[in-house]
Amino acid sequence: MAAPDGFNWTCRKNGDVVITHHGRTATVLRGRSAVDFLDDVEGIDESSAQELMARLTGNYRRGNERESRNHPRNRRSR
Repeated sequence: MAAPDGFNWTCRKNGDVVITHHGRTATVLRGRSAVDFLDDVEGIDESSAQELMARLTGNYRRGNERESRNHPRNRRSR
């Protein structure tokens, strides 16, 4: 699977963190989540920051859905 890319973040005056993906808002972190994100993103490289933002937005599963659907654990009994 390819590494996530296209994520950016901005911090608003009120402390909210807006995470965008290719220019569209993916999620807004508020309160403790925003503080935790800012602590985590400080001092890490760009690829790690991209992975962190992908996990927070739920945009990390792209590409493997078809394969996982056929896994015996995920098959529906008929």
